Amino acid sequence: MRVVHLFIVVVFFTLIPGAPARAQNAPLLERWLGIGAHQKPAPPLASPQGLQDHASNGKLVLSLDDTIRLALANNTDIRLDHSQIDFAQNNLGRAHSPFDPVATSSFADTRAKSLTTSTLQGASILSALTQTTQLGYKQTFLTGTNFQTAFNANKFSTNSSFNTVNPALATAVQFTVSQPLLRNFGLFPNRAPMLIAQRNLKQARANFRAQVNNVILGIIGDYWSVVLARENLSVQQKSLDEAQKSYDHDKKALSLGALPPLDIYRSESQVASRRVGLIQAEYSLKQAADQFRRDIGADLDPAIRVLDLELTDQPAPLGNLPTTDVAAALSRALTNRPEFEAVRQQLASDELSIRLAHNNLKPDLELSGFYSGNGLNNSPAGLDIGLSGSLDQTLHFTYPTYGAALSLNLPVRRHSAQANLADALVGRRQDQYQERRTTQSITLEVTNAVHSLEEAKLTMEAARVAVDLARESLHADERKYELGAEPVFFVLDAQTQLAQAELNLIQAQINFQIAVAQVDHATGDLLEQHHVEIVEPTR
Repeated sequence: MRVVHLFIVVVFFTLIPGAPARAQNAPLLERWLGIGAHQKPAPPLASPQGLQDHASNGKLVLSLDDTIRLALANNTDIRLDHSQIDFAQNNLGRAHSPFDPVATSSFADTRAKSLTTSTLQGASILSALTQTTQLGYKQTFLTGTNFQTAFNANKFSTNSSFNTVNPALATAVQFTVSQPLLRNFGLFPNRAPMLIAQRNLKQARANFRAQVNNVILGIIGDYWSVVLARENLSVQQKSLDEAQKSYDHDKKALSLGALPPLDIYRSESQVASRRVGLIQAEYSLKQAADQFRRDIGADLDPAIRVLDLELTDQPAPLGNLPTTDVAAALSRALTNRPEFEAVRQQLASDELSIRLAHNNLKPDLELSGFYSGNGLNNSPAGLDIGLSGSLDQTLHFTYPTYGAALSLNLPVRRHSAQANLADALVGRRQDQYQERRTTQSITLEVTNAVHSLEEAKLTMEAARVAVDLARESLHADERKYELGAEPVFFVLDAQTQLAQAELNLIQAQINFQIAVAQVDHATGDLLEQHHVEIVEPTR
């Protein structure tokens, strides 16, 4: 006892002064309590795949199709969106849980001694030993039928002189079957949760496909944003070079006395202004490239992050320009868009929920029956036949017990079930409106995408003509300036007009490429156009 008291005192004086410190140092307290001592850390996430295959000469060389495939493999948003399918598959497995068989077993050993108060108890100090073994099995089937079987073996021994069978070995086996006759009767109410889980899984897959379409459309936009920033930088550099050439020409003319001193400032200011535009273009390219690297997971690998981007697809379209009309695009959208499949699956789940809610309004009428056999290590002749004899009596149902019961549970009011039915009806109506809103949204998206494509084609043709005219105008002004027919102002202005026209053409070409992708997205053909197929692995 002195050792125990000493241990308590040591623990008390150790813990009390350190309480504030432990409050400020939770990991130390967790280690002291053993929390987390045996926890395994989560497995690390997979590193980006496929990026090294596109690294060449210090650059990351990518086409648009390469970008989409790398995004499907490495994009974080796509990985997060896919988790909804995993959850839906887990819920489908969980929906089968009410029909999982359950086996149970137990053993109990009890020993008791007590003083007696009467000679009728058979001993002055009564001693008893009770040992009980139980085995059970139960399962519910899709019809609502519940089956249970239970086996019990009980050994009881005592020193009481009045017990004629000592020790007593009693065994029993019982089979019980119950069947709902109204509520939860038949296959539908018992399979409905599984059917709803299956619909939810299909809906999750459709939602995932829609989200992938959205992510890929954004990645295509980011790809062309990098191309646009790159071409903008090239145009700004070219414009700066032209301004620098004009400035050098003016300085030479000034040194020869052919130019008034005040006229040199105009060309010099143009050089400074265009250098500002070049700096802005450089950082716009860096920002677009950083966003693009995030899309394909290149920002996660330090060795890949520092590589320059070389995007090989050119903004100028090749071959015949695609054409489409609103009616054909709408027809394809109604067939291909995964959003419609998601809404259809949700409406199908609503119908199942309504039927299930009607089932829960029915009275609970149940028919059950049981049949059991009992045995004891005693014979009609009073002989101890042991455990084997008791089991023989039990399994041959020498002394059977059987019965049946019909029970009816009829609630007077059913507020909860009625509210659940009302919720199911409201949910169906809400999803019907959701279907209408989805149709309206996709119709508007298809219409806008087709119109944007038409506008992009016309704008691109007009921008190409504008570049040719601006280039000819610059050549004419340069010739006049060299001949002394006009001041340098017109040359500088023509250079600015040409640079702006070239930017407009590049922007129009990029807009056309994005408009094509938007039409494919609106009609549900985006992944097919890029030869991508989403296949779920079997589990």
